[in-house]
Amino acid sequence: MRRIVVVGASAAGLATVETLRREGYDGMITLVGEEPELPYDRPPLSKQLLAAEWEADRLALRTSADVAALDLDLRLGVAATGLEPGTRTVRLADGSEVPYDGMVVATGVRPRRLPGEGAHVLRTLGDALTLRERLAPGRRLVVVGAGFLGAEAAAVARRLGAEVTLLEPAAVPLAHAVGTEVGHLLARAHVDQGIDLRCGVTVTEVTEKGVRLAGGEVVEADEVLVAVGSLPNTEWLRGSGLALGDGVVCDEYCEAAPNVYAAGDVASWYNPLFGTSMRVEHRTNAAEQGMAAARNLLAAPAARRPFAPVPYFWSDQYDMKVQAYGFLRGHEEVAVVEGDLARRRFVVAYRRGDRVTGALAVGMPPRVLRRWRQAIASEADWRETVRTEARAVS
Repeated sequence: MRRIVVVGASAAGLATVETLRREGYDGMITLVGEEPELPYDRPPLSKQLLAAEWEADRLALRTSADVAALDLDLRLGVAATGLEPGTRTVRLADGSEVPYDGMVVATGVRPRRLPGEGAHVLRTLGDALTLRERLAPGRRLVVVGAGFLGAEAAAVARRLGAEVTLLEPAAVPLAHAVGTEVGHLLARAHVDQGIDLRCGVTVTEVTEKGVRLAGGEVVEADEVLVAVGSLPNTEWLRGSGLALGDGVVCDEYCEAAPNVYAAGDVASWYNPLFGTSMRVEHRTNAAEQGMAAARNLLAAPAARRPFAPVPYFWSDQYDMKVQAYGFLRGHEEVAVVEGDLARRRFVVAYRRGDRVTGALAVGMPPRVLRRWRQAIASEADWRETVRTEARAVS
């Protein structure tokens, strides 16, 4: 294997190429990135960068000297447009073709959009800088979608003095992931800060004056941010023979086809720890999966290791630090195991079957949640692990 192509100059892509070199691979590595920038960190886009606490140069994951030391064939500012497994080549938007012996797909996701023009999304450095320029005291911002991204942006805008309306189609924000009671608590934090939160409403289009709801009402705004989820960037892989579902479909080794792996937000892989396929859009997973994909690509078949992490994510909203481990979706029971929901200082645990499969903390030291990470990783029994005094919630 003398030529490896990594498509996606993302956190996952960077972790892949660094691991290849660290593992001793000395062949050619081509790193393809649609954006012109060197790999940068995305979580601060909706937090520190949007709040103007950081400038763009602070988001770089590595310096130009660090990247140069990797001795890459670097193709930035050009998208991949096709994959031809028969000839083992990747087609690029500039008309060139890059041959490979092994490949890792790390093309990430793009924001879902709504009908109409003029709305902001928040995925790239340019997106965040453009929205930042439009936020000021008294400006009216409508945020469509009260998931973690929309909630973080709404919190920053409110702190900057904007008048914020947060629109969410679900009856309780994030209830499908964190549970109804925790979802209510996170929602109340926004209301307490003066945000106009409206749940159970559907936005049908973006208009010149704001957004239109399903009933015809127009919610007026100076700026609109659409944060209604994302789509994996797999269109360029159509016709390649790879299985494409909710992302690039992979096995437990992150392999999608012989010598073709996927990592990061675009990868839908089978996680044997939880016995299910998942696609995780979190920064920590991107780096860990990039490393795993690189090692398995280089390894002999018998030496490959399943990628079976305990996913981790965090969110900063006002003075709340939200952290979670595990697989929270599809849970069957939630219980408060430490602290108090009313004080916004607590840990809740999540059950699927007879196992602890997730834990979420607000306002707690990291060491407290790490104990629950170990319980998840060891497939701990729910009844034996959750204290008897834990209060069950919905």
